[in-house]
Amino acid sequence: MQIECSAILFDLDGVLVDSADCILRLWEGWAERNDLDLEEIMRVAHGRRAVETIRIVAPHLSAEDEARKLAEIEATDMRGVVVIDGAIPLLQSLPSDAWAIVTSGVRTVVTPRLERLGLPVPKFMITADDVVKGKPDPEPYLAGAKVLGVPVEQCVVVEDAPAGIAAAKGAGMRTIAVASTHALDELTMATAVANRLSDLAVEPGNDGRLRIQITNV
Repeated sequence: MQIECSAILFDLDGVLVDSADCILRLWEGWAERNDLDLEEIMRVAHGRRAVETIRIVAPHLSAEDEARKLAEIEATDMRGVVVIDGAIPLLQSLPSDAWAIVTSGVRTVVTPRLERLGLPVPKFMITADDVVKGKPDPEPYLAGAKVLGVPVEQCVVVEDAPAGIAAAKGAGMRTIAVASTHALDELTMATAVANRLSDLAVEPGNDGRLRIQITNV
């Protein structure tokens, strides 16, 4: 399958970086400290900003204070965090002004993590700090298109979570879901599904655009 676009917006966790163990460890400790149900937390956490997850599962707590404490812990914890296969060559193949990262993580965690893992730090990045409403609200992806200066219909989003796919769809963007963290039947809202990130390749398209090839070998 081929999709042409002018810009690509990438989610981070689950798409470019495998941080599942770190995130589970983070929420597990927080659930234990606050006597909360870890299963219920994980049911809503994936793809969402921490502050919004906390508002859902623990409305009696100060979401902003708790999210800040979690970010401080996460910023020092790289155990088990690895680059997803294919991420570095894929990003290196893209013009610097034609891609962005749109993540539910905070900048104080995201930028050092990219640097430590040897991933390119994008020229354009939207984090949890840059929006009022996070995924599944379309605001993060609309902000990504704005900083890139690209119409939403010319953007393609690469996501792994239903919340992120919903956000991209709400922003009027096409989506490629990577089946790294969710079952295929949870990704049916996406325009296309890749089995893994390494099944994506980008080459020059028509009129200076990008052509995304999905091989699913």
